Amino acid sequence: MKIDLAVLRTVEMPLKFKFRTSFGETNVKKFLLLELRSGGLAGWGECVAEEDPFFSPETLDTARAILERNLLPLVLGRETAGPGAFDLLAARVRGNRMAKGAVETALWDLFARARGVSLSKALGGTRSSIEVGVSLGIAPTVEALVENVGRHVAQGYRRIKLKIEPGCDVERLRAVRGAFPSIVLTVDANAAYTLGDTPTLAAIDEFGLDYMEQPLHHEDIAAHAELARRIGTPICLDESIRSAADAKAAIALGACKVINVKIGRVGGHGEALAIHEAAAAAGIPLWCGGMLESGVGRAHNVAIASLAGFSKPGDTSSSSRYFEEDIVEPRLEATAGLMPVPAGPGTGVEVRAAILSRFTTGKREYRA
Repeated sequence: MKIDLAVLRTVEMPLKFKFRTSFGETNVKKFLLLELRSGGLAGWGECVAEEDPFFSPETLDTARAILERNLLPLVLGRETAGPGAFDLLAARVRGNRMAKGAVETALWDLFARARGVSLSKALGGTRSSIEVGVSLGIAPTVEALVENVGRHVAQGYRRIKLKIEPGCDVERLRAVRGAFPSIVLTVDANAAYTLGDTPTLAAIDEFGLDYMEQPLHHEDIAAHAELARRIGTPICLDESIRSAADAKAAIALGACKVINVKIGRVGGHGEALAIHEAAAAAGIPLWCGGMLESGVGRAHNVAIASLAGFSKPGDTSSSSRYFEEDIVEPRLEATAGLMPVPAGPGTGVEVRAAILSRFTTGKREYRA
């Protein structure tokens, strides 16, 4: 298949609420959206790099530059055998996984559409629906947090995840667990703690969490292994896992008992599949994390989460929780904690041109 045209858009979608983590607070989702065209078909991929290098070294500006200079020339005007062929060509570009993921996921969508199969089926998915949880940002007060948890428990989400940071942790968890003693509860620290905080992290054991996500620095897998020996709560790694090699190292060191796979963070579906294989061999459960994606990225998340190894509820909650309007139809909505896996060709969703145009703040076209 030959790619005739690439369209790279900068998109800004207002969130329905301010989302706060240990990295900061945001009320708008700003991202790059890539469209690849071949003949009469189009495939779509979303780049989850953010404006600032807090979650990842990549940013919107660096991703845009790498796409323009290094990655899009690998596919424009060339016969491309598939996403795997792109991965091989792009291997000489170090890092920049979020930029690579935008191209690779768009190719997966395009090739699945060309074959007339769903992306889920193309990836090896086995489910017609997936369990979904919800990720709740750091609330201004304990009372506001408990109220927010109650709203989402009532909506049927299968797992509640709370963002934490030093000073917003043990007492808040005590209040939530006291109000909801039987829910599946997890926390995500986004690397906000150090081994010096072990007493605080050990105190969280009393709340019976399913896991504690990324408590320590993203580059320090050995420290996570040490922490795992000191606390009872299972550790889940997120930012630390950028590849299947990282996953294998973390598993071998005993640094985690759960892995959060984010497609953009690992560079696309191909690397996510390699992590899936490594985790399955070690008996490590996976789940699919979210980056406040639009319907394009959300559809890719749902497809990968339909694989058998993604056995824990992910962050792919309903689009309507985040956005008044989404750029795709049908909107991806969960009912009683279950999200249907689209069965149509490719991602199974179609981009709404008028809505996308309204949210687009920049657009560049690259022709073969």
